[in-house]
Amino acid sequence: MEYFESVWNGFKMLDFVLDGRKAKLVIPGKRNACKNWLLKTEYFGAFPQFELDMLARGWHLAYIENQTRWHVPSDDDAKEMLCRHLVSEFGLAEACVPVGMSCGGMQAVYFAARYPQRVAALYLDAPVLNLLSCPCSMGQAREDSGMYEEMVQATGHTKSSLINYRNHPIDNIGPILENHIPIILVCGAKDQVVPYEENGKILYDIVKAADGEIVQIVKPECDHHPHSLEDTTPIIRFVEHAVWAKNK
Repeated sequence: MEYFESVWNGFKMLDFVLDGRKAKLVIPGKRNACKNWLLKTEYFGAFPQFELDMLARGWHLAYIENQTRWHVPSDDDAKEMLCRHLVSEFGLAEACVPVGMSCGGMQAVYFAARYPQRVAALYLDAPVLNLLSCPCSMGQAREDSGMYEEMVQATGHTKSSLINYRNHPIDNIGPILENHIPIILVCGAKDQVVPYEENGKILYDIVKAADGEIVQIVKPECDHHPHSLEDTTPIIRFVEHAVWAKNK
């Protein structure tokens, strides 16, 4: 395995290829490094404040490219393969914390449902959970034909086929609940791309009704961007407590 070293936001980063897919591992300073790690599920480098704060706290950050941001099952398998590699080669924890923003939220949910043993907690930020909402714009979402055509080309799904589809991201919450995976959800109340009412709120209501563990932070004046929070302390506290509780 060849690793190409560079610097990302002041931290050492290793680029490598795993089964034909580009992958990254960002390494914290040696002083406080631990085995815990985040998995950015899409859009590596976008809105990175939470990841940077966790790197400063000794966590690692990893990423492996998806075949498409709209998800195919092989993307889940690639993430599990990355987990095995990071555990065996770098001694990282068996379970990670996926960071899923927008389509990355969809990727995180599918991955957690298929490989729950690899997930300690989920941080979902304006996640795409209802494909009829985004990218199909069959509700409140602002229409974007470019996104819809991209999904059709990547997955073969169409608006017609998705009406009776029973494998939307939101349909995959069962295994997450069964495996007691805690979730922190951050959304914008005025999101016109991935409307909260059609995506995040549905997740929140399902998990609360099932007595699962979920905390939501709804930003009242926020559209789809910016993701995350100016002060990421609430996310940090939730994630660190969730991992501590899992490992105690």
